[in-house]
Amino acid sequence: MTFTVPLARRTICGAMVAGAALLALAAPVPADPPPNCTAGDRAQVAASVSASMSIYLFTHPDINAFFTGLKGQPVDQIRPMVQDYLDANPQARDELHAIRQPLTDFRDRCGIDPGQT
Repeated sequence: MTFTVPLARRTICGAMVAGAALLALAAPVPADPPPNCTAGDRAQVAASVSASMSIYLFTHPDINAFFTGLKGQPVDQIRPMVQDYLDANPQARDELHAIRQPLTDFRDRCGIDPGQT
C-alpha cells in the first residue's frame, strides 16, 4: 500500500480528531458550584458584613479608635497587636467574630480559601 500526500493528511487529521474526542471524553466534568456561591452572592455577603462592621465601629468609639490607630503600622506588627487587643477584650472579640461570621460561613460553604477573598 502506497501512501499519497492526501491520504497521509486524511490519516493524520483523522487521528487528531479521534485523539481530541478521546481527550474530551476523558476530561473530568466540572461539578456544579454549590448554590449561592456566585460572585454576586459573595458581594452581597461582603456588603452586609461591611455595613454591620461600620455600624459596630461607629457605635463603639474605643474599638474604632484602636483599629484606626493601626494605620501606618508595619504590616508584620498589626496581627499581634490585634490579637493582643482582642485577647484583652473578649466581648469585642466575640462581637466582631459574630459580625464576620456570614463571610466565614460563605467561604466554608463555597470552598474558598480565606486568602482568596
